[in-house]
Amino acid sequence: MSTETPEPEPAALTRQERFERGLETLNRVNGDSSSRVLDSLADVNPELAHQIVAWGFGEIYSRPALPPRDRQLVTLGILTALGGCEAQLEVHVHTALNVGLTPEEIVESLLHAAGYAGFPRALNATFVAKKVFGERGLLPVRQE
Repeated sequence: MSTETPEPEPAALTRQERFERGLETLNRVNGDSSSRVLDSLADVNPELAHQIVAWGFGEIYSRPALPPRDRQLVTLGILTALGGCEAQLEVHVHTALNVGLTPEEIVESLLHAAGYAGFPRALNATFVAKKVFGERGLLPVRQE
């Protein structure tokens, strides 16, 4: 048995502190579009909005082991594989651009997903990316 006194664990964050940490992270990667998602849920499911921010961004996205650009590559792949997530995929294509991914890298990740998720899902994801690229003046995308 160890005779050392264990380090006290840091005080658990309050619900509001987790939300504030998540909102800071969300705003850093999403910019102005963060409030649109929260506002769209305010009258129907504000608790879902809270959990997306507090848990999704305050607990998960803010972890230091993966930088935001890598997290977005993972997210793009998962949303593509799931299919039917085009609205969320649109938000995350914007976010991927915000955190430093290039259109070419995004397109390549969607092409890569075709081998695992299938061509229909990769096509749907690519058309979402094309819409975002068009909105941001990033077309045409150059590929090798």
